[in-house]
Amino acid sequence: MSTEPIGKPLNAKVYGHIPHLPGSRMGPGDHHCHEGQARIATLKKRDRHDSITVTVKLDGSCMAVARIDGAIVPLSRAGYLATSSKYEQHQLFAQWAHANQDRFLGVLADGERMVGEWMAQAHGTRYKLLHEPFVPFDVMIAARRLPVSETASKISRAGLTSPFAISLSGEPLSLESALEALEVPRHGEIDPVEGAVWRVERRGEFDFICKWVRPEKIDGKYLPEVSGTEPVWNWRP
Repeated sequence: MSTEPIGKPLNAKVYGHIPHLPGSRMGPGDHHCHEGQARIATLKKRDRHDSITVTVKLDGSCMAVARIDGAIVPLSRAGYLATSSKYEQHQLFAQWAHANQDRFLGVLADGERMVGEWMAQAHGTRYKLLHEPFVPFDVMIAARRLPVSETASKISRAGLTSPFAISLSGEPLSLESALEALEVPRHGEIDPVEGAVWRVERRGEFDFICKWVRPEKIDGKYLPEVSGTEPVWNWRP
């Protein structure tokens, strides 16, 4: 008999939507960040207690590896078991996560989850991947995001790759400067780099997050349900 949990093991989504900066391409259900947050992230901090980190935004399927009652449980963004998904890419994620469970057990405490982009299948951006297909960007406990330093440490200890850091200075980064950095592929992008993510911490704890996506990007244009053609794979086992 299977001991895998059913339904939504965490009784919630594993990750929400990131608000957009002005000028970012938005899809259905997306929303802008507050204008004050955009100013803090890109122009001027409130004071010395703000710290801003900017990373490349990757294009894949948001998935998570959770540690629940001592076991590794691969989950979809909506919070369901990856093994319950009808999509092959999510089944591959479940297989990959279980094959690498010792790496996650070595860094995740019970109740923690590592969230990232599963990049096996091309969505709106194709990649010639320079690393493994799972690129984590957050470690969370319930709704709390761990600080950048703790998250980076856990990702590194698991032997995984984080999204490329455009800026670790702690200072705001203008959209113009971010766009200049995005001209250089960092993760083996074949198509233009999708965008960037600004994360703001205050007094060492997460405060808010926002992103910018290229206006010309077409969501999921390589997915069979959009393109009407065969899947495009960045990685296959």
